[in-house]
Amino acid sequence: MFTEEQIQEIENASTADALKLVTAQFPEETVFSTSLGQEDQVLTEMIASVKLPVRIFTLDTGRLFYEHYDLLEKTNARYKINIDVYFPEAPDVEAYVKANGVNGFYESVENRKACCFIRKVKPLNRALTGAKVWITGLRSEQSDNRKDMKMIEWDADRGLYKFNPLIHWSYDEMMDYIRQKNVPYNPLHDKGFISIGCAPCTRAIEPGEDPRAGRWWWEVSHKECGLHVHQ
Repeated sequence: MFTEEQIQEIENASTADALKLVTAQFPEETVFSTSLGQEDQVLTEMIASVKLPVRIFTLDTGRLFYEHYDLLEKTNARYKINIDVYFPEAPDVEAYVKANGVNGFYESVENRKACCFIRKVKPLNRALTGAKVWITGLRSEQSDNRKDMKMIEWDADRGLYKFNPLIHWSYDEMMDYIRQKNVPYNPLHDKGFISIGCAPCTRAIEPGEDPRAGRWWWEVSHKECGLHVHQ
Protein backbone atom coordinates (compact mmCIF):
# COMPACT_ATOMS: atom_id res chain seq x y z
CA MET A 1 0.00 0.00 0.00
CA PHE A 2 1.09 3.56 -0.63
CA THR A 3 1.39 5.83 2.39
CA GLU A 4 0.18 9.43 2.23
CA GLU A 5 3.82 10.54 2.24
CA GLN A 6 4.63 8.30 -0.73
CA ILE A 7 1.64 9.55 -2.68
CA GLN A 8 2.67 13.15 -2.04
CA GLU A 9 6.23 12.38 -3.17
CA ILE A 10 4.92 10.83 -6.37
CA GLU A 11 2.57 13.72 -7.07
CA ASN A 12 5.40 16.26 -6.59
CA ALA A 13 7.89 14.38 -8.78
CA SER A 14 8.43 14.78 -12.52
CA THR A 15 6.42 12.33 -14.60
CA ALA A 16 9.46 10.21 -15.40
CA ASP A 17 10.49 10.09 -11.73
CA ALA A 18 6.92 9.37 -10.62
CA LEU A 19 6.86 6.31 -12.89
CA LYS A 20 10.13 5.12 -11.36
CA LEU A 21 8.82 5.60 -7.81
CA VAL A 22 5.63 3.66 -8.50
CA THR A 23 7.34 0.76 -10.24
CA ALA A 24 9.96 0.57 -7.50
CA GLN A 25 7.15 0.12 -4.97
CA PHE A 26 5.37 -2.55 -7.05
CA PRO A 27 7.92 -4.14 -9.42
CA GLU A 28 6.39 -6.72 -11.77
CA GLU A 29 2.92 -5.83 -10.42
CA THR A 30 2.46 -2.63 -12.39
CA VAL A 31 0.66 -2.71 -15.73
CA PHE A 32 -0.04 -0.06 -18.35
CA SER A 33 -3.09 -0.15 -20.62
CA THR A 34 -2.42 1.66 -23.88
CA SER A 35 -4.97 2.57 -26.53
CA LEU A 36 -2.05 3.87 -28.62
CA GLY A 37 -3.48 7.38 -28.34
CA GLN A 38 -1.02 10.25 -28.10
CA GLU A 39 -1.04 10.29 -24.29
CA ASP A 40 -0.37 6.57 -24.16
CA GLN A 41 2.42 6.85 -26.72
CA VAL A 42 4.11 9.40 -24.45
CA LEU A 43 3.93 6.96 -21.53
CA THR A 44 5.12 4.04 -23.65
CA GLU A 45 8.19 6.10 -24.57
CA MET A 46 8.86 6.95 -20.92
CA ILE A 47 8.45 3.35 -19.77
CA ALA A 48 10.24 1.56 -22.60
CA SER A 49 13.16 3.97 -23.00
CA VAL A 50 14.43 3.16 -19.49
CA LYS A 51 13.06 -0.39 -19.40
CA LEU A 52 10.82 0.03 -16.37
CA PRO A 53 9.33 -3.25 -15.07
CA VAL A 54 5.86 -2.58 -16.45
CA ARG A 55 3.74 -4.97 -18.51
CA ILE A 56 2.18 -3.02 -21.38
CA PHE A 57 -1.04 -4.24 -22.95
CA THR A 58 -3.71 -3.04 -25.35
CA LEU A 59 -7.29 -4.05 -26.14
CA ASP A 60 -8.27 -5.12 -29.65
CA THR A 61 -12.03 -4.77 -29.90
CA GLY A 62 -12.17 -6.19 -33.41
CA ARG A 63 -13.55 -2.90 -34.80
CA LEU A 64 -10.44 -0.69 -34.79
CA PHE A 65 -9.00 1.49 -37.57
CA TYR A 66 -6.27 0.02 -39.78
CA GLU A 67 -3.95 2.81 -38.63
CA HIS A 68 -4.12 1.42 -35.08
CA TYR A 69 -2.57 -1.88 -36.14
CA ASP A 70 0.10 -0.17 -38.20
CA LEU A 71 1.04 1.99 -35.19
CA LEU A 72 1.12 -1.06 -32.91
CA GLU A 73 3.73 -2.70 -35.15
CA LYS A 74 5.76 0.51 -35.41
CA THR A 75 5.69 1.02 -31.63
CA ASN A 76 6.84 -2.52 -30.89
CA ALA A 77 9.67 -2.15 -33.40
CA ARG A 78 10.70 1.34 -32.26
CA TYR A 79 10.99 0.46 -28.57
CA LYS A 80 11.90 -3.22 -28.97
CA ILE A 81 8.92 -4.33 -26.88
CA ASN A 82 6.00 -6.71 -27.35
CA ILE A 83 2.73 -5.12 -26.28
CA ASP A 84 0.29 -7.79 -25.10
CA VAL A 85 -3.02 -7.79 -26.99
CA TYR A 86 -6.29 -8.80 -25.32
CA PHE A 87 -9.39 -9.68 -27.35
CA PRO A 88 -13.08 -9.99 -26.47
CA GLU A 89 -14.37 -13.52 -26.03
CA ALA A 90 -15.90 -14.85 -29.24
CA PRO A 91 -19.09 -16.29 -27.64
CA ASP A 92 -19.87 -12.88 -26.13
CA VAL A 93 -19.49 -11.10 -29.48
CA GLU A 94 -21.49 -13.74 -31.33
CA ALA A 95 -24.35 -13.56 -28.82
CA TYR A 96 -24.40 -9.76 -28.97
CA VAL A 97 -24.48 -9.67 -32.77
CA LYS A 98 -27.19 -12.33 -32.90
CA ALA A 99 -29.35 -10.34 -30.49
CA ASN A 100 -28.65 -6.80 -31.71
CA GLY A 101 -27.08 -6.98 -35.15
CA VAL A 102 -23.52 -6.19 -36.17
CA ASN A 103 -24.07 -2.44 -35.65
CA GLY A 104 -26.66 -2.64 -32.90
CA PHE A 105 -24.77 -0.11 -30.80
CA TYR A 106 -26.30 2.70 -32.88
CA GLU A 107 -29.78 1.80 -31.65
CA SER A 108 -29.47 2.89 -28.01
CA VAL A 109 -27.01 3.93 -25.32
CA GLU A 110 -27.78 0.67 -23.54
CA ASN A 111 -26.80 -1.35 -26.62
CA ARG A 112 -23.64 0.68 -27.08
CA LYS A 113 -22.56 0.27 -23.47
CA ALA A 114 -23.24 -3.47 -23.71
CA CYS A 115 -20.97 -3.63 -26.75
CA CYS A 116 -18.25 -1.66 -24.93
CA PHE A 117 -18.56 -3.98 -21.95
CA ILE A 118 -18.03 -7.07 -24.10
CA ARG A 119 -15.27 -5.64 -26.28
CA LYS A 120 -13.43 -3.47 -23.74
CA VAL A 121 -14.36 -3.84 -20.09
CA LYS A 122 -14.28 -7.65 -19.85
CA PRO A 123 -10.92 -7.94 -21.66
CA LEU A 124 -9.54 -5.14 -19.47
CA ASN A 125 -10.55 -6.97 -16.31
CA ARG A 126 -8.73 -10.08 -17.55
CA ALA A 127 -5.65 -8.03 -18.37
CA LEU A 128 -5.61 -6.46 -14.90
CA THR A 129 -5.72 -9.80 -13.08
CA GLY A 130 -2.95 -9.92 -10.49
CA ALA A 131 -1.92 -6.28 -10.92
CA LYS A 132 -1.44 -3.92 -7.98
CA VAL A 133 -1.06 -0.72 -10.05
CA TRP A 134 -2.82 0.21 -13.29
CA ILE A 135 -1.19 3.03 -15.26
CA THR A 136 -3.42 5.07 -17.59
CA GLY A 137 -2.91 7.96 -19.98
CA LEU A 138 -5.86 9.99 -18.72
CA ARG A 139 -5.65 13.79 -18.69
CA SER A 140 -8.05 15.97 -16.71
CA GLU A 141 -8.87 18.26 -19.64
CA GLN A 142 -10.04 15.36 -21.83
CA SER A 143 -13.59 15.44 -20.43
CA ASP A 144 -15.74 16.66 -17.54
CA ASN A 145 -15.77 13.14 -16.14
CA ARG A 146 -11.99 13.21 -15.80
CA LYS A 147 -11.31 16.75 -14.58
CA ASP A 148 -11.53 15.82 -10.89
CA MET A 149 -9.51 12.59 -11.09
CA LYS A 150 -6.40 12.36 -8.93
CA MET A 151 -2.95 11.24 -9.96
CA ILE A 152 -3.21 8.19 -7.70
CA GLU A 153 -6.54 6.77 -6.61
CA TRP A 154 -7.75 3.49 -5.18
CA ASP A 155 -9.99 1.51 -7.53
CA ALA A 156 -12.12 -0.42 -5.04
CA ASP A 157 -13.99 -2.26 -7.80
CA ARG A 158 -10.80 -3.85 -9.09
CA GLY A 159 -8.75 -3.84 -5.89
CA LEU A 160 -5.76 -1.88 -7.20
CA TYR A 161 -4.25 1.57 -7.50
CA LYS A 162 -5.01 3.57 -10.60
CA PHE A 163 -2.06 5.79 -11.51
CA ASN A 164 -2.69 8.68 -13.91
CA PRO A 165 0.76 10.27 -14.37
CA LEU A 166 -0.37 12.68 -17.13
CA ILE A 167 -3.51 13.84 -15.35
CA HIS A 168 -2.26 17.45 -15.04
CA TRP A 169 -0.60 17.64 -18.48
CA SER A 170 -2.06 20.01 -21.05
CA TYR A 171 -2.55 19.10 -24.69
CA ASP A 172 0.30 21.45 -25.65
CA GLU A 173 2.68 19.85 -23.15
CA MET A 174 1.87 16.45 -24.59
CA MET A 175 2.47 17.57 -28.17
CA ASP A 176 5.73 19.29 -27.21
CA TYR A 177 6.98 16.01 -25.72
CA ILE A 178 5.94 14.06 -28.82
CA ARG A 179 7.85 16.45 -31.06
CA GLN A 180 10.93 16.57 -28.83
CA LYS A 181 11.19 12.78 -28.57
CA ASN A 182 9.87 12.05 -32.08
CA VAL A 183 7.25 9.74 -30.57
CA PRO A 184 5.27 7.81 -33.22
CA TYR A 185 1.52 8.46 -33.20
CA ASN A 186 -1.60 7.66 -35.19
CA PRO A 187 -1.82 9.83 -38.36
CA LEU A 188 -5.59 10.09 -37.82
CA HIS A 189 -4.81 12.60 -35.05
CA ASP A 190 -3.66 15.02 -37.75
CA LYS A 191 -6.98 14.61 -39.57
CA GLY A 192 -9.20 15.79 -36.72
CA PHE A 193 -9.51 12.53 -34.81
CA ILE A 194 -8.46 13.79 -31.38
CA SER A 195 -9.89 10.84 -29.42
CA ILE A 196 -9.76 7.55 -31.33
CA GLY A 197 -11.77 4.46 -30.47
CA CYS A 198 -13.52 1.87 -32.62
CA ALA A 199 -13.94 2.88 -36.26
CA PRO A 200 -17.78 2.81 -36.33
CA CYS A 201 -17.91 4.90 -33.16
CA THR A 202 -15.36 7.62 -33.96
CA ARG A 203 -15.44 10.63 -36.27
CA ALA A 204 -13.21 13.64 -36.79
CA ILE A 205 -14.21 16.76 -34.86
CA GLU A 206 -14.68 20.28 -36.15
CA PRO A 207 -12.58 23.23 -34.90
CA GLY A 208 -13.86 24.32 -31.49
CA GLU A 209 -15.68 21.08 -30.72
CA ASP A 210 -15.08 19.24 -27.47
CA PRO A 211 -12.25 16.68 -27.87
CA ARG A 212 -14.65 13.84 -26.99
CA ALA A 213 -17.36 15.00 -29.42
CA GLY A 214 -16.15 12.55 -32.04
CA ARG A 215 -16.76 9.54 -29.79
CA TRP A 216 -20.23 7.96 -30.02
CA TRP A 217 -21.15 11.08 -31.94
CA TRP A 218 -24.81 10.07 -32.36
CA GLU A 219 -25.40 10.05 -28.58
CA VAL A 220 -26.01 12.62 -25.88
CA SER A 221 -24.11 10.93 -23.05
CA HIS A 222 -21.05 11.21 -20.84
CA LYS A 223 -18.91 9.81 -23.69
CA GLU A 224 -17.37 6.99 -21.67
CA CYS A 225 -17.09 3.30 -22.51
CA GLY A 226 -16.87 2.00 -18.94
CA LEU A 227 -13.11 1.54 -18.62
CA HIS A 228 -12.67 4.60 -16.43
CA VAL A 229 -15.91 4.72 -14.45
CA HIS A 230 -16.80 2.80 -11.33
CA GLN A 231 -18.58 -0.44 -12.12
